[in-house]
Amino acid sequence: MKRLVIFDLDGTLLNTIEDLGHAANYALEHNGFATHTIASYRYFVGNGVRRLIERTLPEEARDTATIEKLLRDFKDYYNEHNTDFTKPYDGIPELLELLRDMGIKIAVASNKYQQAVDRIIGHYFPTIDFVAVEGQKEGVNVKPDPSIVFSILSKAKLPKSEVLYVGDSAVDMETARRACVDSVGVTWGFRSQKELVESNALHIVNMPNEIADLINQ
Repeated sequence: MKRLVIFDLDGTLLNTIEDLGHAANYALEHNGFATHTIASYRYFVGNGVRRLIERTLPEEARDTATIEKLLRDFKDYYNEHNTDFTKPYDGIPELLELLRDMGIKIAVASNKYQQAVDRIIGHYFPTIDFVAVEGQKEGVNVKPDPSIVFSILSKAKLPKSEVLYVGDSAVDMETARRACVDSVGVTWGFRSQKELVESNALHIVNMPNEIADLINQ
């Protein structure tokens, strides 16, 4: 039986793509660069905000000073607008409440910077007592490095055999593999089912309530 479920945030618990896209486009336009369609951001996100900014820029403009400037502008905008269009995926609030009522520990492991993670989780899931909410921190490698999972495990005090890691991308499946925990790929997120299959997801689910079914397996 699983006693801890670790969730990725963007594309797994919440559809954040529109707010992320608007923030990045604001930073680009503010600095004289071309913007991108919101749909294209599904393929820019997943490895942290710095990598997102790099991917939005022309290759010749990806120098450190430019990235740092856009990163500051992105955060200035996103910190004020990260709940404008973001919303939980259908069935996610009910799933988290069910897991809570079952006595299953719940955690978040995100490549989004910690300040934004804390605000968004508090805004959308105020009644859920997460055992850990981990975002990107200075000096800590982002996923797929497994450090963030190990940090959660140290707080939950559970063996890896009792953990499910849930995400929507190859980055998440690789994170689970490196951490040696069972992976669950979700098809409602930013990436395709094909990507999940090719990244060797142990389980693939199409609806949030299917995750609860995996708890007792």
